[in-house]
Amino acid sequence: MVDRSGLTQVLLRDRYAGAHTVDFATNKAWSAVSFRTNTRDLERATRPSESMSGLRHMPRATAVGGGVMVEGGGALMGGIGVSGAPGGDADHVCATAGLKAIADDLEF
Repeated sequence: MVDRSGLTQVLLRDRYAGAHTVDFATNKAWSAVSFRTNTRDLERATRPSESMSGLRHMPRATAVGGGVMVEGGGALMGGIGVSGAPGGDADHVCATAGLKAIADDLEF
């Protein structure tokens, strides 16, 4: 999880997770916060013939499902990033389940 500035606040990793998953999950959370868009939606918006396709060449920008904005009290609070499931859609499901689990704590 990153804060609204994109700085890592919490990191959980399974000991069997691939070496790439830490950076990938962090970059997904950073991308969701930076672009104020869940990365599954960012994936669609940055496909080759779309107007935002150039974002895929930006360092850290990760346009794969699994990055979700964390909002509470009408404000962007941070982002959750998940990596390691078989595909971005499964990562997105995991990220939104985590967000749902803490939703009551986010509303002041």
